[in-house]
Amino acid sequence: MLNDDANRYITLRRTLGYKLVKAERHLHAFARFATERNETHVRATSVLAWLATVARTPGARERRLTDLILFARFLHAEDPLHEIPRADVARSRHGRPIPYIYTPSEITRILDAAGKARRYRNDRLRRPLYVMLFGLIAATGLRVSEALALRLDDIQPGGVLHIRETKFRKSRLVPLHVTVIEALERYLDVRSQHAGESDWLFPSVEHRKLCPTTVNNMFRSILRRAGIALERHPRPRIHDLRHTFATRALEQCGAQRGMVARHFVALSTYLGHADIRNTYWYLEATPEMMADIASAAEMLVGESAV
Repeated sequence: MLNDDANRYITLRRTLGYKLVKAERHLHAFARFATERNETHVRATSVLAWLATVARTPGARERRLTDLILFARFLHAEDPLHEIPRADVARSRHGRPIPYIYTPSEITRILDAAGKARRYRNDRLRRPLYVMLFGLIAATGLRVSEALALRLDDIQPGGVLHIRETKFRKSRLVPLHVTVIEALERYLDVRSQHAGESDWLFPSVEHRKLCPTTVNNMFRSILRRAGIALERHPRPRIHDLRHTFATRALEQCGAQRGMVARHFVALSTYLGHADIRNTYWYLEATPEMMADIASAAEMLVGESAV
């Protein structure tokens, strides 16, 4: 019965744009566990017992618990006999990782280091590829997965990228700045000489889709070569280029309420966020931004008191 309920829940949420690949596995695994205990409803004690058998780390327990809480809320609305587990029973002490916000000079050093990366005899595209890849992410805030999934026909006329059904099954158009368009054109000229018949914008040596692990290893090597945040733990990530883009964009929105609102909506759409609350998180990224928001809040309080 719980297995059928899980299928209904997954189907409904996918119509809203969620992929729920891992959540589907978690819910069906719990449904099997509950069925073996002859239970037809979600029980908080069973949730805890299941988590203890399948999740080895606090992070894994928290992710599975979150999936089960949402599922239980869905069922509880139909039948109060379903119990909703407490959200704090498996909460990890470690919150969302603090992003590393790159300075403009650090991004320049990253691209310079990528342009001087070790060159292999059979990979003449290595240097220009990584310069373009990291530069594109820094200039557009694309997710790494979105950049690696780009194909040649995703480059639209007028310097627009077509980002196809990525996270939350959302597609969107990403316009490029003129400087990015010029850099992309130079890269495509070089790429045409070494990429064979591959239609991936950033192909591997074998002309297939570039592996994320390979890219992450390359980025860590480039950070060391560029001497960026060598003492920081955890180390900065490629994804922090996306955080940096969002942070710098929000820093330019000023303190006027109308401007902030328009900036938020535009940025949320540009980044491909399914919920604007995901965009709010970037407000915490820099002290300068928090100071501006504090000043704006004081102005609003003053206006309301008049």
